[in-house]
Amino acid sequence: MSDSFTSSSKTTYQESGVDIELADQMIRSWLPQIKRTSRLGQLGSPLGFSALFEIPEGFEKPVLVSSTDGVGTKLKIAFEMNRHDTVGIDLVAMCVNDVIVQGAEPLYFLDYLATGKLDEKVMDQVISGIVQGCEIANVALIGGETAEMPGMYSVGEYDLAGFSVGIIEKSKIIDGSRVAVGDVIIGIESTGVHSNGFSLVRKLLSDQNISLSTEIDGRILGDILLTPTRIYVDAVMKMIQSGSVHAMAHITGGGIPGNLQRVIREGLTARLDRNSWAMPPVFNWIQRVSNLSEEEMLMTFNCGIGMAVIVSPQSEAAIRTELDAMEIASFRIGTIADSVDSGNRIDWQ
Repeated sequence: MSDSFTSSSKTTYQESGVDIELADQMIRSWLPQIKRTSRLGQLGSPLGFSALFEIPEGFEKPVLVSSTDGVGTKLKIAFEMNRHDTVGIDLVAMCVNDVIVQGAEPLYFLDYLATGKLDEKVMDQVISGIVQGCEIANVALIGGETAEMPGMYSVGEYDLAGFSVGIIEKSKIIDGSRVAVGDVIIGIESTGVHSNGFSLVRKLLSDQNISLSTEIDGRILGDILLTPTRIYVDAVMKMIQSGSVHAMAHITGGGIPGNLQRVIREGLTARLDRNSWAMPPVFNWIQRVSNLSEEEMLMTFNCGIGMAVIVSPQSEAAIRTELDAMEIASFRIGTIADSVDSGNRIDWQ
């Protein structure tokens, strides 16, 4: 009896939409860029089945600090603009910025890139951004995965995820336990919307039929929105060397109040001065077209502050001088006080 499921014709993996040969060719073409991110401790090849990194010498009790994240629906803006050279920087930033708030030095990074069909020009731009982000953060790009999955994504679309690992001496972990009454809260400027709140931004664009070619203060809206997330590695490492840093918060989804309260222990309150910095034009524009209250804006977007750092008052001057030398704007956005309400760790003045 013949098998009704047997066919005389041949169906190949490539015919199903997966081009292994092209993927291999693309990955090998990226190696010269990837090698630019190499650093001491890296072992093996980025083409291995897994990534190897040797723990640096000089630690008595080394602790590994890890973070994973993506770029979110900001990718939709990249698709519409057909510009893919910045989202890789966002990917690195979202991971390493979470590692450094513990005081850890990021060591290496891995990426995951998935798409329905490989587009060499697009993927080259994405990888170029990831490499650039790794160079800025001084991390080694030691591995990753490029997955071609027909039917999973719309034509021209892809998704990104990243994973970063850092290291710190156990006794030097910054966890908020040293935050005390009288400490100063320094806000470090963001480069724009970074990589949070884009579901709301995209809804505004759709509901109000706003084009990404709209000009705001002489710049194209699409370009403003694709400005990559600032990577704070250098700034934070130098701040730690310059003074006594008691806690840090990477300002992502949830804005300043949602993230800062995560590092303030019970019994203390961050008294914040909203007038201590000016919101960049893109946030003023978002507020105008969305009709959100200032409170809602501050709970959704970074509103111009991408990292909040709690320091001893004696260290404020040295730390802000260091930031000035790096041409990074900073603001004294508040102080730490006793809480009159144990449930309220954020108080806007």
